[in-house]
Amino acid sequence: MFSYCTDPSTLEGFQWLSCYLTTGKHMSFYLSFGTVLVLLAITAPVALGFGFLGAMASRARFAPFRWIGKAYTSIVRGVPDIAFFLFFVIALDQAFEWMRHKVKCPDWTDPIRQGNDFVVCAQAKLPLSTSAQWMHETYGFFLAVLTFSIVFGAFAANVIFGAMKAVPRAQMETAEAYGMSHRQAFWRIMVPQMWVYALPGLSNLWMILIKATPLLFLLGVEDAVYWAKELGATKTAKFSDYPHSNWHMYYYFGLLVFYLAFTSLSERVFKKISARLSKGQATAAGEAQRKAAA
Repeated sequence: MFSYCTDPSTLEGFQWLSCYLTTGKHMSFYLSFGTVLVLLAITAPVALGFGFLGAMASRARFAPFRWIGKAYTSIVRGVPDIAFFLFFVIALDQAFEWMRHKVKCPDWTDPIRQGNDFVVCAQAKLPLSTSAQWMHETYGFFLAVLTFSIVFGAFAANVIFGAMKAVPRAQMETAEAYGMSHRQAFWRIMVPQMWVYALPGLSNLWMILIKATPLLFLLGVEDAVYWAKELGATKTAKFSDYPHSNWHMYYYFGLLVFYLAFTSLSERVFKKISARLSKGQATAAGEAQRKAAA
């Protein structure tokens, strides 16, 4: 990065540290924090969408939809996250390749499942072996987002389902008495109010999602924890231009500061959102606001 970094063996003090902290691996380490933030920014709304659909399915009058919604929330919430990530990503990847295999290689006669091996034609591989590195990384990131969204969508579905039940039934009946259809009452009365009841659970779920991002390494994504483990390990002069002892403590402390700062900021944001949603609502928070304004 700096002109004086040509020969690290001649450096010491601040110059050595400045060169060490600007190596290519450290640049990847810094970018990995962006990877975590992008994952959260994409996963949160997608998981919320899965959760909303799951909650709606659980409340459906059509029994098969209700069974699917209940099965989704119960099964996914009942499986440990690590086990789900290890199994589901492999199954999802193989499902995509199997569908591509059926389309691109219809004349294939060999069995796809050969013992423990899953063998498809070269054209069906995802991504292709000739694809650029960024495509491999993007595909892995896509699988990570989808997996996280499905897992945390199940928890969000349970929270939203409970929030929907918390909206007083009398309000729905009043809306229908004034001529609203069941669908209109759902979207205009229940959905706007249920967020007040869902927000505490969703905020906790957001915190859990933040703490679950270190599981990215299980999905093949080089996240901040991966690089902290890699860079903090003991380096000798034989294998590194910047030898040092075991520095895991310093890197993990940096991660600790990052996650604590991010969760603290999240708490402040949720507090403001809660105050905004509670305004004018017939809840304890709404009543407290009315008393404070009186």
